[in-house]
Formats: sequence, C-alpha cells, structure tokens
Amino acid sequence: MAGAAAAAARPLWRLHTSARRPPAVFGRKLGARYCSSGMTLDTISRATVDRIIRVDHAGEYGANRIYAGQMAVLGRTSVGPVIQNMWDQEKEHLKKFSELMVARRVRPTVLMPFWNVMGFALGAGTALLGKEGAMACTVAVEESISHHYNNQIRTLMEEGPEKHEELLQVIKKFRDEELEHHDTGLEHDAELAPAYALLKRAIQAGCSAAIYLSERF
Repeated sequence: MAGAAAAAARPLWRLHTSARRPPAVFGRKLGARYCSSGMTLDTISRATVDRIIRVDHAGEYGANRIYAGQMAVLGRTSVGPVIQNMWDQEKEHLKKFSELMVARRVRPTVLMPFWNVMGFALGAGTALLGKEGAMACTVAVEESISHHYNNQIRTLMEEGPEKHEELLQVIKKFRDEELEHHDTGLEHDAELAPAYALLKRAIQAGCSAAIYLSERF
C-alpha cells in the first residue's frame, strides 16, 4: 500500500513543481524560440521602428493630400492662408519621414496610390461644405494623428528612450504641431460644420482603418 501511495503521489509532485518553475526557465525557452526562428530582441525592435516610420510616412502623405484638396477649393478664400500654413508644416513632416525611410531602408506602404486619391478627395469634399467643413476635417484628422503619435511615444519609451531618442524627438515635435492644427480648426468654427459629430466620427473611423492597413501593408 505504501508503494502504491508513493507512485500515486509522484505525478502530483511533478505537476506541483512544474507549475512553480522559476521565470528564468521560461526566459531560456523564450530565448531559444527566438534563436531557432532567427529572431532577436534587436530585430523585433527594428521591426517596430520600421512599422512606425512606414505608417507615419503614409499618414503625413495623406495629410498633405488632404490639405492639397482643401486648398484647391478654398485656396483663394479668407481661410486659404490658414490652410496653407498648416500644409507647409505637413510638408516638413513628410520630408522628415521620407528621409528616415531612406536612412533606415524602410519600404513605403503599397497603399500610397490609394491614399493619394482618397486624401485629396477627403480634403476637397469637406471643403465643398465650406470652411467649417474643412476645419471639421482638420480637427478629426489631427486628433486621430495626435492620439496615434501618443501611442507610438509610449511604445518607444517602453522599449528604451535612449535607444530611440531621435525618433522620439521627431514624433513629439510633430505631435505638438498636429495638436496646434487641431486647435486652429476649432478656432475657425469646425464645430459649426453640418452634422459635425457624425462627420468627425466617420473621418476618424477612416483614419483608424488607414493606420491599421498602412502598418501592415
């Protein structure tokens, strides 16, 4: 009977000890899995940064096309200089991310031709609603981009601020300028646009989809 009890207890002992394996064991297994697949923490970090640069380049390109569409409709009105000033800043954003793509050999999203057309159409279409429509578009887009940039800042801070210092500075600066554009839109009667709340939600849903697709494709 004693021998049978010992045999029955042995699997329970194994189960008990396996549930309490030290974290180092799991760390070794995780490291082994990365090595066997050719992945390292450095390559994972690089993939994250490359994805950030690719989607931000696409976003700034889309923003440029939106402002181009707005200027095509409202360029000669009283709000034209305001739109032009915001567009000039977006051109600088796009230029910087284009430089980062070349420096890091990051491929652009394959959806660039689509964002070219859709960005211009969104800018021109909302501008046809009047300056309030154009500014409502600006508020919606810039709010989405600012939120997106904040998420990227958190990701890079978690991975190591020293390692990503340059990129963090770029994103923080551009985030602050996008917030300025957002406030400019509110100051120029964005909330007076027809069906403002509905229009804003629809544009931001499109922004979320564009971010998701540009990160992956």
